[in-house]
Amino acid sequence: MAFKFDVEALRSEFPACRLQINGTPIAYLDGPGGTQVPQSVLDAITGYMINDNANEDGNFRAGLKQGDIEVAARQAAADFLGCDAEEVGYNCSSTQNNYNLAANISKNFKEGDEIIVTQIDHQCNIAPWKSLERYGCIIKEVRLDPVTQQLDFDDYKAKLSDRTKLVAVNWAANGIGTITDVKKYIDEAHKVGAFTVVDAVHYAAHLPIDVKAIDTDCLVCSPYKWFGPHMGLIYLKKEHIDSLEINNAGAPDIAEGARQFHMGTPQYEHLRGCEAAVNFIASIGEKYIEYFEEEVKGLEGRRKYVVAGMLAIDAYEEPLGTKLRMGLRRIKGVNVYGPAEGQPRTPTVVFTMDDYSNEFVSKVLGSKAINSWNGDFYAIETMKALGLPDGVVRLGLAPYCTEGDIDRTLATVASIAAGEYDGYEPVID
Repeated sequence: MAFKFDVEALRSEFPACRLQINGTPIAYLDGPGGTQVPQSVLDAITGYMINDNANEDGNFRAGLKQGDIEVAARQAAADFLGCDAEEVGYNCSSTQNNYNLAANISKNFKEGDEIIVTQIDHQCNIAPWKSLERYGCIIKEVRLDPVTQQLDFDDYKAKLSDRTKLVAVNWAANGIGTITDVKKYIDEAHKVGAFTVVDAVHYAAHLPIDVKAIDTDCLVCSPYKWFGPHMGLIYLKKEHIDSLEINNAGAPDIAEGARQFHMGTPQYEHLRGCEAAVNFIASIGEKYIEYFEEEVKGLEGRRKYVVAGMLAIDAYEEPLGTKLRMGLRRIKGVNVYGPAEGQPRTPTVVFTMDDYSNEFVSKVLGSKAINSWNGDFYAIETMKALGLPDGVVRLGLAPYCTEGDIDRTLATVASIAAGEYDGYEPVID
């Protein structure tokens, strides 16, 4: 049965998709920086602020509801990740979650212990671990092959040793779209007794996650990349929770499970939004479940529909991403980066142009109501490895993007390459 995705029906749920600039609908190809938000998530957040805004444990209706809001949000996150609710926690960002983890795990490290990071990671999964050099830890960096634009697994295995205490690895690269087979990295790390941290911030927006299947000790992702508010989500394998003894602002009475990562008063309105974002993905799954019955066999409840929803998103996005890459490659003077066709990747497409700066290209696109990014996107080591000191132009898809968005983008880039915008001062209004 051929997969058919009703993009217009989905777009109708996003108020931002109704916006125009000078009569032109906005093409939201800036998804890797954060997605647009559906009405149901907006309603959840504003509904909380209107009806339920309070702190926890007050002896009044709203105060008594706050604990239930957090429990519901953690259960939603558990259904999203495929784990138990006590194994998930929220915080302001994935960067903060990793720094909190690094600060607390450092007490288990001693001088000469080794930590492995990679050249394909966002700084959020590099800088916190490099900060442990001040305790005498030795940081090793896995090479990114500039030809294949994938991590060098042999280099990784050569860097593992009985002194390796932690391995931080990226699941999908926000800078170039490469998907790494993290399971084999985790398996090798566990052979030497190392703790593993997976950055799934970019991956989580495009494909289902099963933390038990990959057997990682820890995973971070960010709901604002998949239709939710700006927050960070962390999974911590149950066996590690008590041993880490996370310091929750001196409040042991609320330091339950991975909740310890949520420092201070929770952002309850955002927790409501995160729960709604998971429910929104599940609603996509309910609509397209017939296409994925085999893939979700054995799953139950909301988890079943979340997985189906993410598979539906991938099934729609993947051919659009291919069309965008192939179209860009046909334009003279355009250089497209990322793994070879046929290799696992997200629908994130990055490129440079021989005769034009990345900033100029991005500004021209922006002036034509096409949202893009330019720079390194904190994938600093990736850009160094590829010899791209100025970074790239990045286009990334979400399920509300259309073929028309792709066609308009390709036409604009072709016009830039043809010199039609030479001397043009882009105006973004």
